[in-house]
Amino acid sequence: MTAPKYTQHFRSGSRLERVLRSGRFAVTAELAPLDTSDPDAVFDRAIVLAEVADAINVTDSSGAHVHMSSLAVCSLLTHSDYEPVFQMQCRDRNRIAQQADLLGAAALGVKNVLCLTGDGVQVGDQPEAKPVFDLDSTMLIRMARIMRDEGMFLSGRIIEKPPRLFLGAAANPFAPPFNWRAHHLAKKAAAGAEFFQTQFCFDVPELRTFMAQARDLGLLETTFFLIGVGPIRSATAAERMVKTIPGVYIPDSLIDRLRKTPKEAQREEGIKICVEIIQQVREIEGVSGVHVMAFRQEEMIAEIIHHAGLFPRRGPRPRPIRPHFQIEPRYEEE
Repeated sequence: MTAPKYTQHFRSGSRLERVLRSGRFAVTAELAPLDTSDPDAVFDRAIVLAEVADAINVTDSSGAHVHMSSLAVCSLLTHSDYEPVFQMQCRDRNRIAQQADLLGAAALGVKNVLCLTGDGVQVGDQPEAKPVFDLDSTMLIRMARIMRDEGMFLSGRIIEKPPRLFLGAAANPFAPPFNWRAHHLAKKAAAGAEFFQTQFCFDVPELRTFMAQARDLGLLETTFFLIGVGPIRSATAAERMVKTIPGVYIPDSLIDRLRKTPKEAQREEGIKICVEIIQQVREIEGVSGVHVMAFRQEEMIAEIIHHAGLFPRRGPRPRPIRPHFQIEPRYEEE
């Protein structure tokens, strides 16, 4: 497919943006930070994805559960020449903190930002936490674009050196009202979104309908679409995903296919289904890539990308370098 014509904001320096604008089929993968302050634990998981993906999305306390911050993990990855996507949601920050973090991300070399509204605190393990939601995702995108393109904060103060960012947003073509979804994304694109990453796609016919709507609205000329895909480990896991992940729809035919598969072979069948979906969505007009998700199963993500024929991306990556600012503690004898 050809790259979108809209290129006037191609100044982020993002490797992901370069891949997309070249017309190559992009692959991104999701990394869920651990409950640790150990950078080596991050690198052990990230190196698996860095060899098979053009960029690594770092979730921002998804599901309202605390993990290492997305910005910190992105900084670690950038330090080792990996390409992160900084996920920023609106649940935990007001606009002052968000603008500060966008400047900080740019200063650390982070070039990709995915703007999200965020899950409500009631779905997490600390429901007594106070949610912020000063902005929603569309307003966050607009704010980031103003900072980048107009070089100013929302207050009107001038930014001496504006951040260079490639701006993205989430999309869910698989949740009602279906006819409204593409129009909602048009608002995000008008606010400044340049790429979209979608919720899990298990319903390819519905995706085709959605992409046709996006084409009719002119979105294929201005934005890139990376379709979310992932494996289903078992029929039981499929039923749980539908119940617990908002906006996930899995056709009964796929669940029945897994039920008819022996339990010991359902994992491999789930991978096979995911690969088949990738092959189908690649043929849909306007699809620029896939976003592969499997919660803390990086090896499975790599396996899927291999089986789908999307490897190699950048070739083997070196072992990450520990940040120079990390100082090993010294203890004096008492």
